[in-house]
Order: sequence, then C-alpha cells, then structure tokens
Amino acid sequence: MIYYENGSAQTNLSKADLKQGLYEALNRLGERQKILAVPPDYTRLPSRAGELTEMTWEYYGEKLTDILPALGTHTPMTVHQIDHMFGKTPKSLIRDHDWRNDVATLGEVPAEYIREVSEGKVDFAWPAQVNRLLVEGGFDLILSIGQVVPHEVVGMANYNKNILVGTGGSEGINKSHYIGAVYGMERMMGRADTPVRRVFNYATEKYLKDLPIVYVLTVVGVNEKGQQQTYGLFVGDDFDVFDRAAKLSLEVNFVMVERPLKKVVVWLDPTEFKSTWLGNKSVYRTRMAIADGGELIVLAPALKEFGEDKTIDRLIRKYGYFGTPHTLNAVSADPELRDNLGAAAHLIHGSSEGRFSITYYPGKGIENLTQEEIESVGFQWGDIDEALQRYDVSHLKEGFNTLPDGEEIYYISSPALGLWAYRDRFE
Repeated sequence: MIYYENGSAQTNLSKADLKQGLYEALNRLGERQKILAVPPDYTRLPSRAGELTEMTWEYYGEKLTDILPALGTHTPMTVHQIDHMFGKTPKSLIRDHDWRNDVATLGEVPAEYIREVSEGKVDFAWPAQVNRLLVEGGFDLILSIGQVVPHEVVGMANYNKNILVGTGGSEGINKSHYIGAVYGMERMMGRADTPVRRVFNYATEKYLKDLPIVYVLTVVGVNEKGQQQTYGLFVGDDFDVFDRAAKLSLEVNFVMVERPLKKVVVWLDPTEFKSTWLGNKSVYRTRMAIADGGELIVLAPALKEFGEDKTIDRLIRKYGYFGTPHTLNAVSADPELRDNLGAAAHLIHGSSEGRFSITYYPGKGIENLTQEEIESVGFQWGDIDEALQRYDVSHLKEGFNTLPDGEEIYYISSPALGLWAYRDRFE
C-alpha cells in the first residue's frame, strides 16, 4: 500500500516538504506503540534519511525506542557522524549492527530458484538474515528509511535491500554480492528487476511478511547546477512503492552520455569516502561510460583503507583488483575467500577488466594509503597535490569541462548519486 508519494523530475523537496509528507504517511498508519527506525549509515548522508529519522523521533517521541543504522559491512558510526546525520535525535537510541554475529536466519531461498534467476551462474541456497532486534524487539512498526539510486550489487538500491543486507548477516551479504558479481554488474545497474532483487523479493514474501515494515524512500540527485536536489519521497509497505521510486531514480540519477568518455575525474568527498570499499563507486557508476583505453582519475583525499571490515581489507590486499578470472581462481583456491564472497564480488566490481586505467590520488597524511599500497592492488597511484592543481574541483562543473590546455574531461562530484553510461554499453 502507498501511504504517500510526491516526486517528479521537476520536484525539489525542502525539509518542510519532507516533514509534511512523512507526517501525512505516519498519520495514515495510525497509532503505534513501539517503533524501530532503520536508516542508512553516514556513507549515505545525501539520502536525507538522517533528517527523516530525526523527524520520526519528533513525531513519535518515546515510542521510537531504537534506531538501527543499516551498516551492512560498514564500521559503526562515530559520535560526530551521529550528531551530524541525526541532529537532535538522542544518541541513546542508536544501536550498532554486528553483521558477523548479531543476526537471525529466518529461512532460505532455495538453490534451484537462485540457479534459475542467475541463469545457472551460481548454485547455492541463500539465507534470509536480519538483525535479531527486528524479530525480537516486539515492534509494531519498523520504518526502513533510505534512498533509491542505481546500485552495483542489486541494480537499484534500497527497499528490502536495506533490511536484508543493511541489517543482514555475513552469509547473506556475501552470497548476494557474489550473485550480482558473477551475473554481471553492467547487466544490472540502473534496473529494478535483477536476479539479486528477485532473491530479496522471494525472501520478503516468504520470511518478512510478519514484520511490520514500512519503507520511506527518497530520490536524490545532482541537478544541472551541481547542487543536490531531492526529487521524490515515497512511503509504502510493498514492492509498488519501490517500483515508483526506482522509475523516478532512473529518470533523474541516470546520465546517458553521447559518446564514450576518454577521461573521467571523480571527487570523493572526504566526509563520506575513506575506503576503496566505498570509493570504488567511482569505478562502478562510471564504467559503462568510459571508453576502451580511457582513464578514470579518482581524487580521494581521505582514503586510508581498502575494506571497512578488517578481514575484507586483508583479502583485498592479498588478491587485489585484477579482474574476474583472477578472482574466480582465487575463490576456487582459497577457502577463506569462499567464506567471504562479498569480498570476492567487490574485487570483481572494482576491476576495469583491463579495459581502462584507474588511478587513485589519496591524501598525504600518515593514515592515508601509500603509493606502494595503491599499486599493490592493481590501481595506479598519482600525486594529489599535482592533480588538484590541474583539476581544481572548486571550478569544475558537472559533466564536460575543457581545461586551459584544451584537454576535455568529464567531472563527477558525487558518484554515489548517479549512474553514467554510453548507450551501446547499457542496452
């Protein structure tokens, strides 16, 4: 059922608009006594989910007893991040999700179904796992809050992914990422109907039906002026609410370029991107737009690690981003990598498969990744001071720019908010 919807390619929702829409939906839901909010973590700051969570607390007061950021494999939020994202919401409500230990398995999606939707590329059952708090907390409303945007693992982010991955367990997260990787991320990004989404939908229909989940979905993008704009707010409890948000997201978050791009320059905001686990969105979201033999320049001043999880970080360092055949051979040979298929999927996603070059420009602080570390995983390294002199991000505009020496580049300031493709690679 749809409780509220407001969105179009021309819509520009203010904070007051979001509050009005959310409260209209909550009024329609009727009286509730114990509420859990499941927003994303700080890595999804532009989603407006932090503000919507704060509005939820203002609406329900003490009836909002718990807030469980959908960390997935990410590190827990810091006090600063909580304050910045959730405003005046009491920090005492925040719960940390432990994806390796604190989960309940609700059931399995059978192997034969996964084999069918993946076109025979994988052959294993998939466990529907969520944080125990969802099933043991006694809630009569679970608000899953987040942003629908093109995504490398599932096609379009959010909806039941926020629950089944964001609060999911290691086996479920690892296997879902691997399904998407071996099926082919370029076959899925920007699409609402994908093998991974079908697995999530199967699990939702079978195993989440008794949980009182209502989805609060935003659509946020970067407009022609280079400013973040909220194009839509959708609230509902079934696939229809996601489908409507996904259609709008494809309209406003997807850029079809007229020709393959020879050089793409991506800025990774230091408040959001500290790892290649997150920073490789610069690779995922641009890969279908970059020409064969092209260049991807990644300006990453806060880059300090590869994985947000220590085990995954170590596996990335061990195997690097050297393409699909290399990674699949490693999966076959190493039981630890087989037990961390999410890491294997990430290694596949982060490689250009030799089609274009990827150069990371990390900061020069003591915590930043070094040239040796960057090059050891298969990326090229560049000097960030020299890069910022040439690519002055304070003066670049979104999209095509011509530098003083005549070189043409394509600039992206927020890779997580979009998907770029050349028509021949998207169809």
